[in-house]
This record gives sequence, structure tokens and C-alpha cells, in this order.
Amino acid sequence: MSHAAESAVRPEPDQVLQDIADYVHNFKIESDLAFETARLCLIDTIGCGLEGLRFSECARLMGPVVEGTVVPNGTKVPGTSFQLDPIRGAFNIGTQIRWLDFNDCWLAAEWGHPSDNLGAILAVADHLARQGQPLTVRDILEGMIKAHEIQGQLALLNSFNRVGLDHVVLVKVASTAVVSKLIGLDRAQTIDAISQAWADGQSLRTYRHAPNTGSRKSWAAGDACARAVNIAYLVKKGEKGMPSVLSAKTWGFYDVLFKGKPFQFALPYTSYIMENVLFKISYPAEFHAQTAVEAAHILHNQLKNLGKSSDDIKSIRIRTQEAAMRIINKKGPLDNFADRDHDINYMVAFPLIFGELTSQSYTDASAADPRIDALRAKIHCVEEQQYSIDYHDPSKRSISNALLVELNDGTVLDEVQVEYPVGHKRRRAEGTPLLLAKFERHIASHFDAARQKEILETVNDSSLAKLPADKFTDLFVKA
Repeated sequence: MSHAAESAVRPEPDQVLQDIADYVHNFKIESDLAFETARLCLIDTIGCGLEGLRFSECARLMGPVVEGTVVPNGTKVPGTSFQLDPIRGAFNIGTQIRWLDFNDCWLAAEWGHPSDNLGAILAVADHLARQGQPLTVRDILEGMIKAHEIQGQLALLNSFNRVGLDHVVLVKVASTAVVSKLIGLDRAQTIDAISQAWADGQSLRTYRHAPNTGSRKSWAAGDACARAVNIAYLVKKGEKGMPSVLSAKTWGFYDVLFKGKPFQFALPYTSYIMENVLFKISYPAEFHAQTAVEAAHILHNQLKNLGKSSDDIKSIRIRTQEAAMRIINKKGPLDNFADRDHDINYMVAFPLIFGELTSQSYTDASAADPRIDALRAKIHCVEEQQYSIDYHDPSKRSISNALLVELNDGTVLDEVQVEYPVGHKRRRAEGTPLLLAKFERHIASHFDAARQKEILETVNDSSLAKLPADKFTDLFVKA
């Protein structure tokens, strides 16, 4: 038996790699809407990280691997006094940002949280600025816009969760691309780095949304950010890439992890994703449930006006989208914070009982109230096909839910439907003041009145974009 020799000639890089590198290096962001949305996203994301630090499970993961290590000109971590190498800094920042599932969101064939990428972008920009490089907040904003765009466009038509891959693989790819430019890699080196990010994709298989697996790995985004920064610096030291990492037969990403299907794209890379990103404003809840939670608050007030309470409820029907049915519709015991904030039944039951849903609502102490599970047992979810269609419609991108409540005395309340959450682009004017109020709440737990005033004046100043990157981070660090 004879076998043909395998060619040793390096192929041209996959077009997907080239397109991402060309976008990062050559596309000029000129959209005022994108930059203003990025500013809101930046301060909201920092605030979400600070809020995450109020929980010991998150705070204990902060800091260097070797206790007491301080890196000269290293990355400073918001909400802490740590100064770390940029790889560990990216892990710290990315982890605190993602901890409470309260940062922004993008929903398509794949869902995700594009502001996770700030963990890598801020860590590197801060470190480089402390070394004397002239990086400003505008560079951070541009990096965010481009990372959002890369992650979001890859997510529009390609479902990674359906093949068992968590969406943070896209964080790693987007962050690698943006960080590559920040640290001075050229186009060819950026392609090498992006290829390495895809090659590492299998290691980011997780079971964060799978049933009966315990908990969501809340530091997965921090891990992706750290890997991205590490890859970029390895390529800067001379590490080569794998040009056919996606398309290679048998060994490539498509054949190994994507059932042989190449990626599909609906739009060119511009600034579309940032301009249309979804903010989590009112509730720290998985985004497919945001409108259901809003409807539950409305019904809580209706019951109160009728002299009724959740004890008077016989049954609740939730009409929702297919994605919610698949990833956040859970029955049975919920073991921890991460399980609870990914169960639509819990996220509806809690505000129906208490009239609120906050980060504290998912703690063991809050979940111990027996009324919650009793009410969860009365809830059933059904897919509304039109909601699923509108969810993917580019002209709508709605995330609808509708709640129908029947009382023990036979009374059926009018169904409450909410089509767009307050963080949607269609409700941006309504949502922006609420988003800023959310940020103010998050910094209030960490800083005295004078520091809060300084922070708010700075982030709302028209010259924010000109502020050096390290001076921006200094606003949020502790002595």
C-alpha cells in the first residue's frame, strides 16, 4: 500500500483570519453613535466589575498567582490595589466584569457578552500607558468597538453552543485580534495570533448552560481574556500561526468542532454591533429573561393593587422564545447563584413575591425562602414561534416574553407582554439615564463621596476620550 506525501507548503491564511486582521488594522471607526455607545458600555462594564467584587466568591479570585507580587508598570485592577502582569490583569478584570452576568449582551445564532473583551483591552492599554506609550481612552473605546464587532458578527449566523462550545471562544478570538494591534503586531503577525486563538478553541469547551452540571464557570471570560493576551505576546516573541487552522481537512476547527461547516457571515465588519448592543440595566438577569422580569414587576404591582399577593397565584404561563426554552428553563433544585440567574422561572417568581430582583436575590440566603420554589412549581413555559422569528429578524431583534397569571379564585389577569427590554436600542433614550444611575450605584459601594464626584465628572466630561488610559484606570483603583 502506498500513500501520497503530504504537502509541506504553507497555505494562504484562511479568509476569515485575513478579514479580521484587515478590519482591526485598516478600518477607521467614524460613527459618533458607536463611540458614544462605547463610552456608556465602558463605564457600565467597569461598574459591573466593581459590583462583582462585593461578592467574596469573586473577590477571592483577584490578585497575583504568587501572593504579594507587584509588577512594575503592570496592569492596575479596578476596585483593588493589585498591580499585575497584563495576562493576570486580564484574568482579574475579565472575571470581575462577567461575575454577575450584569454586563452587556448580544443575541443571535450565538449569544454572548461582548464587553467581556474589556478585560483584555483595558489590561493591555493600562500596562502600555504605564510604560509611557500614548494610549488614551479613545484607544480603549476603538478597541471595544472592534472587539464587539468581531465577536458579534461571528455570532450572527454561527451557533457555537449547539456544538458544545461556550461563547467565550469568541471573546478569545476578538480580544486576541484587538490586543495584537495594541501591542504593535503587524497584519501578518495578527493573522498568526488569531489563528492561535482558534487553535485553542477546544480548551474552552464548557458546560456552563448544560442541565444538571452544577454551576456556570463565572471566570470563563477572565480565562479567555488572559489566553488572548498571552497569545498576542507569544506571537510578538516570534511564535508562528497556523494559516489553515479553520479549513484544514480532518485537523481544522471546522472539521473537528463545527461539523464540517464553514462560518457564515451576514454583514461586513463595521460598527454595527456596538451601535445595537443590548445593555442589562434594570435587572441582573440572563438576557432572554429580561422582559419576563419586567412583566413580573408589572404583575406584582397589579396584585398589590388588587389586595392580592403571590400566595394567591394558581398558575403562570410564560410565552417565550426558543433560545430561552433551551437555555434558561429549569425545573428542580437550583444549587447556587449561577443556577438561579439562569432560570427564567426563578427570575419571574422572585419579583412576583418581593417586587424586586437584585444581585442579592440569587444568594443562598435569599433562595432559602420556601415561597420561591413553591411558585416556580406553578410556572410553565411555552415557545411562541413569532417571538423566535422576531428574535432573529435584523429589523427587530426583539427578546419578547409574555406572562399570563391565573389566581386561585379563578380570576385570570390580562396577559402582560414586553417585547423589547429597556436596554435595547429601541429604548436607548429611556435606558441611558437608568444605565448611568446603575453605574452610580455600583461605584457608591467602593468609594467615598469625593471620589464618586471625581469619577462622575470625568466619565461625563466631553474630553474623556483624551484621558490617558492609565489615568482612567487610576480613577477606580484602591490604595
